[in-house]
Amino acid sequence: MNRMGMQIDGLYWSKARANCRRAGQAGTPSLLDAFPIMTGHEIRQRFLDFFAQRGHRIVRSGSLVPANDPTLLFTNAGMNQFKDVFLGLEKRDYARATTSQKCVRAGGKHNDLENVGYTRRHHTFFEMLGNFSFGDYFKADAIDFAWSLITKDYGLPKDKLYVTVFREDDEAEELWQKVAGVPKSRIFRLDEKDNFWQMGETGPCGPCSEIYYDFGPRAADPGKEDVEFPGDAGDRYVELWNLVFMQFDRDSSGKLTPLPRPSIDTGMGLERTAAVLQGKISNYDTDLIRPIIENAAELFGVTPGADARVDTALRIAADHARAAAFLIHDGVVPANEGRGYVLRKIMRRALRNVRLIGVEDPFLYKMTGFVAELMQPAYPEMIESVQRVARVVKDEEHRYATTFLQAEKQFNDAIQSLGDPHQVDGRSIPGAVAFKLYDTFGLALDEQEDMAREHGLAIDHEGFEREMDQQRERARASWKGAEKGAVVPAYQKLLEQGRTRFLGYTDLEATSRVIGLLMDKQPVDSVAAGAKAELVFDQTPFYAETGGQVGDRGALYSAAGEQVAEVETVFPGVPGLSVHRIAAHAPIAVGDTLKAEVAAPLRDATRRNHTATHLLHAGLRQVLGKHVKQAGSVVEPGRLRFDFTHYAGLDRAELEEVERLMNEQILKNTAVETNILPLEQAIATGAMALFGEKYGEEVRVVSVPGFSRELCGGTHVRRTGDIGVCKVVYEGSISAGVRRIEAITGEAALRQYQESTDAIRRIAGMMKASEPELIEHVERLLAGDRALEKQVVQLKEKLAQAAAAGLEAQAVTVKDSKVLVARVDSMDRQQMRTLADSLRNQWKSAVLVLASAEDGAVSIVAAVTKDLTGKVQAGKLVSAVAQAVGGKGGGRPDMAEGGGKDVAALDAALDKIRKEIATLL
Repeated sequence: MNRMGMQIDGLYWSKARANCRRAGQAGTPSLLDAFPIMTGHEIRQRFLDFFAQRGHRIVRSGSLVPANDPTLLFTNAGMNQFKDVFLGLEKRDYARATTSQKCVRAGGKHNDLENVGYTRRHHTFFEMLGNFSFGDYFKADAIDFAWSLITKDYGLPKDKLYVTVFREDDEAEELWQKVAGVPKSRIFRLDEKDNFWQMGETGPCGPCSEIYYDFGPRAADPGKEDVEFPGDAGDRYVELWNLVFMQFDRDSSGKLTPLPRPSIDTGMGLERTAAVLQGKISNYDTDLIRPIIENAAELFGVTPGADARVDTALRIAADHARAAAFLIHDGVVPANEGRGYVLRKIMRRALRNVRLIGVEDPFLYKMTGFVAELMQPAYPEMIESVQRVARVVKDEEHRYATTFLQAEKQFNDAIQSLGDPHQVDGRSIPGAVAFKLYDTFGLALDEQEDMAREHGLAIDHEGFEREMDQQRERARASWKGAEKGAVVPAYQKLLEQGRTRFLGYTDLEATSRVIGLLMDKQPVDSVAAGAKAELVFDQTPFYAETGGQVGDRGALYSAAGEQVAEVETVFPGVPGLSVHRIAAHAPIAVGDTLKAEVAAPLRDATRRNHTATHLLHAGLRQVLGKHVKQAGSVVEPGRLRFDFTHYAGLDRAELEEVERLMNEQILKNTAVETNILPLEQAIATGAMALFGEKYGEEVRVVSVPGFSRELCGGTHVRRTGDIGVCKVVYEGSISAGVRRIEAITGEAALRQYQESTDAIRRIAGMMKASEPELIEHVERLLAGDRALEKQVVQLKEKLAQAAAAGLEAQAVTVKDSKVLVARVDSMDRQQMRTLADSLRNQWKSAVLVLASAEDGAVSIVAAVTKDLTGKVQAGKLVSAVAQAVGGKGGGRPDMAEGGGKDVAALDAALDKIRKEIATLL
C-alpha cells in the first residue's frame, strides 16, 4: 500500500516538474525558478516539524464529528478541538500546540458546497494547518513564527506577500515592521468584517492579522489585472494564513475586557499553501487533488481540459470523493437528517453532476479507495476502512439510481413547463412547484437551486416558504398529541433547593424527605389518597430515566410501614432533579419523611440488560469493525434495544459470533468495575463516549476488564455472570446506515427458551417424530407438498387445454377475426390468463373475454391480438364488464383483468360485451 501511494506521488510529480520546466523553456515564468517544489505531504510535515522545534505539541487531527459538541455539524477549523481550552473549561499539560486538522464545510453557517467545482479555492473537505498558544506566547512570537516559516522554510518571495491588520491594532502593525521587517507600504488596515474574530456573540474574541499571496495578473479576473491590493481582483490575491490574537472577553453589552492570559489561534489552508508552493493558480491542480481528478477522468473515459463542463464535473467528483471517504471513515453514514443528510447531499451532488456528462455507472466508491491510497502518508488509518467506505458509498449510489433520478425527472418536467428551455434565462421556478418537488419527490431546496443554476434559473423562495408555512399549519391542525412544553417553572424552583442525591448505585431502599409535590405541573402542599401526582425527594434510590435506561418503579411507605404510594416511573424534570410520578394510596404532604423502596426484581432485570448492552456494543465492534457506534438505546426490564451505525444487515454467522462473545464474557463472571475519573483521563483510557451525551468534568466509567469500557451513568450488575445469558431476538434496519438489535437476558431469556422448547415438543408430537428427527421429517413433508402442488398445476393445465378445445366451438368469426366471449366457472384468474394467451397466439387475430364466478366473486380476463388493438382495447372491455357486475378493472390494450361481486349480472354483461365487440370490429 505504501509503495502504491508513493508511486502516485512520484508519477504525478515527475509529470509536474516536466510540465513546469517546459513552461519555463517556452518563456513563461515558472515558480520553480523561485523556490524548490514541495509535495502536499511535505508541506504538511514541514509545518508540524517547524512548530514542534519551537516547543509545540503535535496534536493529532480531531474527528470530523466534533467530540462533545452537538451544536457543531462538522469540525470546520483547527481550533474546534481546543474550544474548551480557550474558554477555560479544560486544562491540558501543554501550552503550545500544532495540528493539521481535517475539516468539512458543507452545512450550517460555513457552507461552501454550492461553489465547489466552479471556483479554484472552494472545497467541502480540506486540511487546516495551525499553531496555538494557550496563554503562552502572543503577537510578537506568532508573527515571527509565521513570517519565518513562509519566507525561510517555504521560501516564498517577500515581494509577493501582503499583510492585513485590524484597523485599530497599532501593536500588530508595529510588530510586523519590527519583528518581520515588512514595509509599512505592504501592511493594510481592514475593519471588523475582515480582521476581527469572535467565538460567539459573547466570550473570547480579538483582532486578527492575515497574510496574502499575490499570484500575479494571470490569476486576476478579466479586466482586473491592474487592481492593487487590497482591492478585489478575483483570485489574484489569496489569503494564505490567518493569525487570531485572542485578547478580549466580550460581555452581553458588547464591552471588551482584556483577557488575563491572551492566546493565539492560527489557520492556514493546506490546499491553498500547496497551490502557492507548487506554482498552481487552482488548488485542484496540486498533488493533493490533481491525481484524484486524473483517476476520475480515467474512470469516466474523458480527457481533462477538453471541455469546461466535464472539467467542472471532474473537480466536483474529486472534491466530493475526498469528503465522502473521510466522513464515512469518521463514522458518518448517509441519512435523511443531520450529518448523514449533508453527506448524502455531497455524494448525490457528485453523482448528479457526473451523470450530466454521460457517466451512469457507479464510480464514487472506486474513487474513495483511491483517496485513501493518496492520503495514506498522513492518514494511514484510512486504509483500514477502505472496504467499509466503498460498500457504504456503493449502496448509496444504487439508492440514488432508483430514487433521486425520479425526482430529477420531475424537476426537468417542471422546467419544460416553463416554456422553451433556451428562452427561460432569468426566470424562476414557482414556489409551489419547488415545494412539490421537495415535499413529494424528496428533492431538497439547495439541490434544486444547484440544478436551477445550471439552467440559468432561480427558485421563488418566497413562494416556497409560503407553501412550507401552509404545510406547517396543516400539520399543527392535524396534530392530536401534546406539544413538548417549556421547562416547568416549579421544577426550576425545586432545583434551587439543591440537586436530588442519587443513592441507587448501592441502595434500593432509603429514608427520604418530601421537598416538593406537584399536580398538573403546579406546586401543592399535599395530595390526597387516589391522586396522581409528582413528588420530589431530597435523596432517592430511584433511577431517573436517562441515557436510554427507563426510570425505576417501586413503592413509598410511611414510618409505620403502610404503603402510601406506588411509584410508576421517575424522570429528570430538569437536569439534577429526579421527579417521581406516583399514584397516592394515602395522604402525602411536603415535609413528610417516607421510606422509598425500588422494585428489586425490575431493577435487577434492567441492570442485567444494561450491562448486556455494553457487552453487545463491544461484541459488535469486534465482529463488524470499529466504525460501529451507538445511535440510540432502550434499556428496560423486559428487553434491551440497541441502535448502531452499520451499512448492512448482519448475516447468521456474524450474529452468532456476537452472541458467542457476549455469553463468553457472561460465563467468565468478571467483576464489573466502576470508576469516577476526569473526562480527559477517562477518554485516554479508551472509554467510549457517546455522541450527543453531555459529560461533566468528572465522569463514571463502567468497565468489563479486557472487553468493554464506556462512559455511563446507568445501573449495572456487579459481575457479568449475574446476567445469566443473553439472546438476540431481532436484527433489522431502521434507516439508511443504522441497524437495530433487540435482545433479552436472564429470566426473559429462560422463558423464551422454555417456550421454544415446548413448541418444538408439541410440533414433534403432531408430526409423530422424535425431536432429533424433526427437521428431516418436516423436510420430507414439505417435499411431498411441493410434489402435490406440482401435480395440481399439471392437472389445471390439462383442464385448461381440454377447456380450450371445448371453447373453440363457441368462438365466432367476425370479419376474419375470432371472437370468444365465454363463462368458465371452473377456472381461477391465472388459468384464464393462460388460456386467453394460448388461444390468442393460436388464432393470430382474435378478441377474447373470459369470466368465472366462484364463492360470490367474479373474475374477468380479456385479451386482444396486436392487429386489433386499434379497434378494440382489452382494458375497456374488462372495465365495461366489471362495472356491470359491481366491480372495476383495466389494463393494457392487449391484456387486462378485473373483478366484481354481482354474479347474477354476469351473463347479461357478457351478452352485451359480445354485441359491442361485433360492432367495434
